[in-house]
Amino acid sequence: MASVFEVRDEVWEVVEPLLPEVPEQVGPGRRRVPDRTAFNTIVFVLVTGIAWRHVPRELGCSGVTAWRRLRDWQQAGVWERLHRTLLERLNAAGAIDWSAAVVDGSHIRALQGLKPGLRPLTRSRTGSKHHLLTDPSGIPLAATLTGGHRNDVTQLLPLVDGVGPVKGKAGRPRQRADELLADRGYDHDKYRRELWRRGVKPTIARRQSGHGSGLGKRRWVVERTFAWLHNFRRLPATNVSPRSTRRS
Repeated sequence: MASVFEVRDEVWEVVEPLLPEVPEQVGPGRRRVPDRTAFNTIVFVLVTGIAWRHVPRELGCSGVTAWRRLRDWQQAGVWERLHRTLLERLNAAGAIDWSAAVVDGSHIRALQGLKPGLRPLTRSRTGSKHHLLTDPSGIPLAATLTGGHRNDVTQLLPLVDGVGPVKGKAGRPRQRADELLADRGYDHDKYRRELWRRGVKPTIARRQSGHGSGLGKRRWVVERTFAWLHNFRRLPATNVSPRSTRRS
């Protein structure tokens, strides 16, 4: 199966222009592994959860080489540009619903995750947290990564502001939804005021209020997106060494 693993041509056509240019190799020496082969290997590891050092040779790229290429592309901002490009394509196709956005956080058990907090109440909360903002259909608009001890509400404004202008349609690019949906963990009037100041209507459940607000009927999409993302078993929680055999 590994010998035939390859991302589709239409995916590679989007990724390739975003990669850093590499000087043409001249003279003797080991030839550089093609970028597409390295990208195939990175995606293979992401999907299967295999350790970097166990990458099959049939892929044509060692795990160490793929990890280094992943590191270099991360530092060059490739993945951020890829996300931006995909958002612009979706927006141009009218696939993004700007009427509302949904926010939530999901804890990840990570043996080599970000360090836990220093306070006694948070010190035992190891691992990491993914924080996610989606549109009403579950399309990821912005994401952040923190230590497992961080409160979800601390990432509310970074997520809202992190969307940035999304081109794709005539007129001023959209960068914020009209409304934001969140559970009781985001119940702080300070953040409600900040959302209103940004032109976003906060629809946030109140603490100590009874169930039945109806928000769950609209908020479930972000939990579904988390489930999709976490199916990728090596979705990075940290920059794990390629020699590690532990899964993140």
